Amino acid sequence: MRSLAVVGGGVIGLSVAWRAAESGWSVTVFDPAAGSGASWVAGGMLAPLSEGWPGEDEPLEFGAASLARWPEFGARIRAATGVSVFVAEETLTVASDTADAADLRTIADFVTARGHEMRLLDRQGVRACEPDLARTVRAGLLAPTEPAVDNRLLVESLRRCCEQAGVHIRAASVAAVDDLDHDRIVLATGAAAAQLWPGLPVRPVKGEILRLRHRPGAPPPPRRVIRARVHGRPLYLVPRANGIVVGATQYEAGFDTAVTVAGVRDLIADAEAVLPALGEYELQEASAGARPGTPDNLPLIGRVSDRVIVATGHGRNGILGVPITVDAVAALLAGDTLAEAKVADPQRFPQSGGNR
Repeated sequence: MRSLAVVGGGVIGLSVAWRAAESGWSVTVFDPAAGSGASWVAGGMLAPLSEGWPGEDEPLEFGAASLARWPEFGARIRAATGVSVFVAEETLTVASDTADAADLRTIADFVTARGHEMRLLDRQGVRACEPDLARTVRAGLLAPTEPAVDNRLLVESLRRCCEQAGVHIRAASVAAVDDLDHDRIVLATGAAAAQLWPGLPVRPVKGEILRLRHRPGAPPPPRRVIRARVHGRPLYLVPRANGIVVGATQYEAGFDTAVTVAGVRDLIADAEAVLPALGEYELQEASAGARPGTPDNLPLIGRVSDRVIVATGHGRNGILGVPITVDAVAALLAGDTLAEAKVADPQRFPQSGGNR
């Protein structure tokens, strides 16, 4: 039986391991604390359309291709575990001033011209969707095909899927790729991937989020993902079974994952500006993670040597990118390539390296 080492036990690594094991590989995942990194500190949005912008055709189509795979991927998880990881069915981006409203129209024109469904809403339409939003909201952009998942429920479900498929999860670090004697190796260590493959253009981008618990008597969480820009800062509110996830700050701060007072202050102030009732919720948790960023905001999925495949660099879209990354890596392990993932080939950056 062919052997595969997956280095990294986040949602990408666990999903790749699960698929490979089902395809007949003997799989070992190496991670000292599987699922505890950026995958644990995430909102779980699946929103490539709402993030579309003219000129960014490749990120839009890559994200849309993964979004289209999510219903089947989620159904496979549910069939294996009995758990549905979805927490919302739609995404609503809102605007409170003229400039932001104009941006929503720009996004809608760009995305719908490429065949994806989005709907512009006036103030009344926004209020009909989410009546508890601030009265200052004047327009919205509804993406009816953009759901969200509970990232922590996803991590736990993928661990179960791996265990059922016979994947061995080893609580250990890998100091060097050459220490592994497996037939194939997949590097899915997120922002730390360049430490194992020097020259790989991936870097840590710090992001802070808050988890708020609903309290009795407080208005319920929104039914949709709510996105906005407040004082130039991006904001998202993602419902959970018992509250809301609020995110996310974004800093170039290396691997620093300390939560700052300023980050918490800004997230709370911005969130209350969009959903005033949040002041009645309990502050349950503040956490930070290091997202793996790349120079062009597209991931790195492909061979860097005869034996090594990388699957990293998903930035803030790591949860979104799981299904297409799994399909792309599965194709590479079978000696093929996935057409929709060619834009993510790490060889587009010469410094990514070659055979070793």
